[in-house]
Amino acid sequence: MGPKSMQNQQAVASLEKEKAEKRRLWKAAIKWPLYSVAVMPIILAAGWNYGSGLIVRIDQLIGFLIASVLLLLWENLTNDLFDSDTGIDELNKPHSVVALLGKRQPVQKLAYLVLCIGLSIILVLALRSHPAVLFLVLGSCTLGYLYQGPPFRLGYKGLGEPLCWLAFGPLGTAAALLVLSPFEANQTGIPWREATLLGAGPALATTLVLFCSHFHQVEEDSSHGKKSPLVRLGTRRAAALVPWLIAFCFGLEWTPILMGHWPITAFLGVIGLPSGLALINLLKRHHNQPQRISGSKFLALKFQALNGFGLSIGLALSHHFINPS
Repeated sequence: MGPKSMQNQQAVASLEKEKAEKRRLWKAAIKWPLYSVAVMPIILAAGWNYGSGLIVRIDQLIGFLIASVLLLLWENLTNDLFDSDTGIDELNKPHSVVALLGKRQPVQKLAYLVLCIGLSIILVLALRSHPAVLFLVLGSCTLGYLYQGPPFRLGYKGLGEPLCWLAFGPLGTAAALLVLSPFEANQTGIPWREATLLGAGPALATTLVLFCSHFHQVEEDSSHGKKSPLVRLGTRRAAALVPWLIAFCFGLEWTPILMGHWPITAFLGVIGLPSGLALINLLKRHHNQPQRISGSKFLALKFQALNGFGLSIGLALSHHFINPS
């Protein structure tokens, strides 16, 4: 084999390696597992309604699922845009959509296109259920903008986690309950009590995903003035807080069961516990080693998804136990 042939082979191998790396970065940029947090409020509402013997409006369910994914896509794209403005993603996030495209304008156009489509779907769903649905979702979107958007950037002040809990907890769950319920059942107003009781624990699990996403970038956040809870607490104290957050999540879900408000089948949310324990152990051992804990948010995400889906299925199963056919 001549030198020229070897050079050609090396060039082809280098090109294939570059393409594989591009595919890996785009896969990381899409973050498809993250969308379990977007769909969780409507999944929980469906489980609750079905378990309560109410009609679950499938067309409304599908519409809200699509709109939720689009609105979280808007949130992720605008976060990349806003982070590119502050420079916080330059070293630590090569999979930023802005970095991959090398331009802001296409990302900005796509972000606002999916926002318009998502809100248009929500408007149709609200007209078919309750006007409050639109305002509840707009409230969640506003919290999402306050998190990263200028001039507020409340995430840089350490307020991202409570904003996340409010958006995916009471607001998102109340909107989901209204969307799915029969029109005549929505005449009593916004079901704040049911939404808070149902969404509090799963929303805390969603907040844990955001909390864990900062473990591997404490130095970058601090150098760019982002006072996340991880920056304020330090990785050791933050890791020690994770078991309490998981325990509190289960406490919020188990209290209604123990008080007789929810069926015993709702304990099925415990299927998320192994992932929660794996997360606790990982952070306890390697909290200050960014390379080893960069995947901690995906363990948190697995806990969130299994816990939420388990709870929803458990609530739905009660219909068969209470009203066997």
